[in-house]
This record gives sequence, C-alpha cells and structure tokens, in this order.
Amino acid sequence: MFRDEDATMAMELAADPYVPTVGTLPANASQGEALAWVQRQRQHHIRGTGFAFSIADSESDRCLGQIGLFTRELGKGRAQAGYAVSPAARGRGVAAGALLGLLDFGWTIPELHRVELYIEPWNSASVRSAENAGFTREGLLRGHQEIAGVRRDMLIFAALREV
Repeated sequence: MFRDEDATMAMELAADPYVPTVGTLPANASQGEALAWVQRQRQHHIRGTGFAFSIADSESDRCLGQIGLFTRELGKGRAQAGYAVSPAARGRGVAAGALLGLLDFGWTIPELHRVELYIEPWNSASVRSAENAGFTREGLLRGHQEIAGVRRDMLIFAALREV
C-alpha cells in the first residue's frame, strides 16, 4: 500500500526522462504533484480499474517503485501489469521480484487467467525483468501504443495461470 512518504520516490521517478511519458506522473513533479499521484494510486481498486502497490525494500521498508495490476479486461480473464523502479534501485532484480509478487496476488483473483506486459523493444532491462519473472514473449505489436505523441511498437509478454 502506498504511504504519503512514498511521494519522495514518486519525485525520483518523475525525474526519469521516460517514466512520466507512460503514466499519470507529471515530469519533474513537485512534492504536491507527487503526493497527488500517490493518492491516485490508492484509488485504483476503489474505482475498479485495478490495484497499485508500492514496491518496498524488505529490510528498510523504503519505497523503491510502483507496480500495478490493471483489470479493465478482467471480464475476459485478462489484466495488464505495469511497473517502474526508481533509478537508484535499478539493476538489482527489484522489478522481477515485484512482478513475481504481483502474479502471486493476481492468481488469487478467480477470474484472472492471463497477465500481460507491454514493453518497448529497446527496453532490454524491462525485458529481462519480465523473463526473470516467468513471463513469455509472445510477439511484436507494431504501432500499438502512443507514447509522448508517437506511435510505438510494443513487445507483448504474458504469464498464464497454471491449470
């Protein structure tokens, strides 16, 4: 669950040149904008759009990033995952570990059978995180998503519920 003090991590993410282009966190967010973003994360389950979680360090409990499971297609048995790890915490397996935890949570939802990830082809670190968490690359979706005003190709990865 997100706490107000996680706005500090949100400000770190907001300074990243890419993260603000793919979500609702404003670029170079002020403390107030970062806090508003944290508060919006708490509302996903209330609005019925999914679940958002703080990624916390197991020893210090410091927020290292965010991860979400977005359930707009739950009626079709699908959900999409998304995540961002603060620059200082990257390269340590944080995203893969968070994805594994998200899948553990996701599989408690009876209707859910498939979790999808969309990753830009250049993002090799995110590809490694997905693969390390057991996601399978299924293909390339050309011109799939608009990011920063440009249509982008996306790799699609999926994890399926074991039967």
